[in-house]
Amino acid sequence: MTRLYGAKGWIAIGASALVLFVVFPLLSLAVPQGSPLHLSQYWVTLAGKIMCYAIVAIAMDLIWGYCGILSLGHGLFFALGGYGMGMYLMRQIGREGQYQADLPDFMVFLDWKELPWQWWNTDQFWWAMLLAVAVPGVLAFVFGYFAFRSRVKGVYFSIITQALTFAAMLLFFRNNTGFGGNNGFTDFKRILGFSITTPETRMALFAVTGAVLIGTLLAARWIVTSKLGRVLTAIRDAETRVAFCGYNTVHFKVAIFTLSAVICGIAGALYVPQVGIINPSEMSPANSIEIAIWVALGGRGTLVGPIIGAGVVNGAKSFFTQAFPEYWLFFLGLLFILATLFLPKGVAGLAQQWRERRSRAAPAGTDAPPKAPRTDAAASRARMPREAAREHPEAPGMSAERSGA
Repeated sequence: MTRLYGAKGWIAIGASALVLFVVFPLLSLAVPQGSPLHLSQYWVTLAGKIMCYAIVAIAMDLIWGYCGILSLGHGLFFALGGYGMGMYLMRQIGREGQYQADLPDFMVFLDWKELPWQWWNTDQFWWAMLLAVAVPGVLAFVFGYFAFRSRVKGVYFSIITQALTFAAMLLFFRNNTGFGGNNGFTDFKRILGFSITTPETRMALFAVTGAVLIGTLLAARWIVTSKLGRVLTAIRDAETRVAFCGYNTVHFKVAIFTLSAVICGIAGALYVPQVGIINPSEMSPANSIEIAIWVALGGRGTLVGPIIGAGVVNGAKSFFTQAFPEYWLFFLGLLFILATLFLPKGVAGLAQQWRERRSRAAPAGTDAPPKAPRTDAAASRARMPREAAREHPEAPGMSAERSGA
């Protein structure tokens, strides 16, 4: 535990857990709705959504901040996890849909007679969670293995991941794929037998998301402080030297890339029941670029910084899309430019810069230490030049000549 965080870090985590698991439930469920302290369902949903984004930001920081792999396709893994959960939620609607059929409404509308093969066993919660984890993980493993084995890196890897995301988005937009086409999945009713719209269920989903966020942060911290984390950092800084030391860098990069995709899938599975919809727009390349902005704004290689970046960007997005919807993208671009110019280490680096400035300013403001008393030998050596100068006076210009020489 001491290797993960110091006393201040554990106190901060404990305080965060207290807010998530005690303060928020009390304000939402125990405080009456008419009270100014009541926490409405809008804020619960917004906070839960931001925590899902924060989990994705941690996953992105693992591969970009610590391994130097900039992926612009993490929105795909997030959406695949959401689709895994969305299929289960659609099966839970049953005959409560608009067409009152056993099939989802969009399949009835398209005149489908039976479920396609990919929907097999999706009425089971454990199978849905397995899909949400396995599908992003397998895709990331296969894609990462061939990409890293071919030594694709840098901007070329970023472009390929973005192309993969765009291709998947176009595929899911098609109606014949069996994933709802343009509309995706929505109008959910129940999860694990509980109504998905009740305040208690909403708060339970919120609490589970908070627990997963804290668990993801601690797991990522354990990774980066272990030998694996040191190897990943070495790969980021000098991959060729790491290979000369006998490490197979492909295996390490594939492993951390797959783990990052699995974390994104879990975040997507938690996101869908809280927001109430999943469609191919979640795979948009712009969403993956926005994930990179969260990490850059918060601070790469800090783990806590990406959480802050996800909260700042999405909190501002919720405000500006309501108050100034036509200027939101301009604000996002300006935010990224300012962070790049004035916050090279992100928001999390501000504390470090402040400590460095204090350490540089401290010697100037402190009093000079008292001089040690001179010994007899030192005093005699100090008197010798003065006595010699009295015995051998120089011409007025001689000292200046010597000093010039």
